[in-house]
Amino acid sequence: MDTLFERHSRQIAHTSLDFTRGLMDKINWNARLIGIRGARGIGKTTLLLQYIKKYLPGDLSVLYVSLDNIWCTENKLVDLADAFAKRGGQYLFLDEVHKYPDWSREIKNIYDDYPQLKVVFTGSSLLEILNARADLSRRAIVYEMQGLSFREYLNMTQKKNLSIYSLEEILENHLNISGKVLSELKPFQHFDTYLKIGYYPFFQEIPELYYTRLEEVINMILEIELPQLRGVDISYIPKIKQLLLITAESVPFIPNVTKLSERIGINRNTFTSYLRFLQETKLISLLYRDISGITKLQKPDKLYLDNTNLIYALSPDNANFGNVRETFFLNQFKYAHRIEYPEQGDFFVDEKYMFEIGGKSKTDRQISETKNAFVAYDGVEYGYGNRIPLWMFGFLY
Repeated sequence: MDTLFERHSRQIAHTSLDFTRGLMDKINWNARLIGIRGARGIGKTTLLLQYIKKYLPGDLSVLYVSLDNIWCTENKLVDLADAFAKRGGQYLFLDEVHKYPDWSREIKNIYDDYPQLKVVFTGSSLLEILNARADLSRRAIVYEMQGLSFREYLNMTQKKNLSIYSLEEILENHLNISGKVLSELKPFQHFDTYLKIGYYPFFQEIPELYYTRLEEVINMILEIELPQLRGVDISYIPKIKQLLLITAESVPFIPNVTKLSERIGINRNTFTSYLRFLQETKLISLLYRDISGITKLQKPDKLYLDNTNLIYALSPDNANFGNVRETFFLNQFKYAHRIEYPEQGDFFVDEKYMFEIGGKSKTDRQISETKNAFVAYDGVEYGYGNRIPLWMFGFLY
């Protein structure tokens, strides 16, 4: 265990506090068992190390362990917890739990047997975390970590402290908010870069390898996780990749499930299940007219990739910019809002607000007769009336 403490101390010493994610302030760190799930490379490890460095004592009562450490291949997690508790341990942080066999059952046992321990765990395999909910139900509070919002990207890269704004604040005071942001920087000097490479924090490491690493994440999900954890037939993976490419290059995609399932060579219900699995892994987002009545085999009304970086990773030269705009809007909203596909307009938010998305020439003709209707339009610094700059919705978290 001494080697684990040594590794813990080394990692804490090299952790910077220059920029921290907004999620840190939303987690109830007093809970005895906390889970943080999110896609690979989204920043979960950094969040844990920053919290430890910022708020917890630098002594043997705190231990961070990544479960892909070779030590964990020869030692049991419950034995680690036992030894740590006997040394006076209070805070145990377990990173990348999906790399440890039967992790959810052992964490449940730790929770039950060592009430003096507070345990925080993270997992990059979203399917594994979903599978584990049965073992950890009624015990763990699980938080979901998004990639960087446009606001967080600006704060990270430009060393700013730009504020979060609620949807209501943006709708009512977007002109004043634009002025505050523009007094700090020019959003359009950075917006296009964010759309292409700003969602996953590892863009800072080796920028020229960003898409290579992102493609590795995509392939890991498709070729390993989906077959192992959801029983997806490996022979269908090339067709699923083709579907992702079509989604990247199309105008916002209204899928013909029957034709697509025939093209891939599987029945309609199986194909619909595969779409749901892809959404669980945060590769795609599915939009429905009424999310309250969704069934597992219901076909989606619209299909997007999860974030704009995936569009450019899959199709750097043929990305449809109308698709990019709508994907950005949906991605920044779905973190904390209910999004549906309306009869008119592009998005219906929180069962109250209607949005149409477009460029500078976009009008509100399609939604002019609709109450609480707005146009989110690209290419402008300031809006007016119900016309709001698209980039501003990147300040929701």
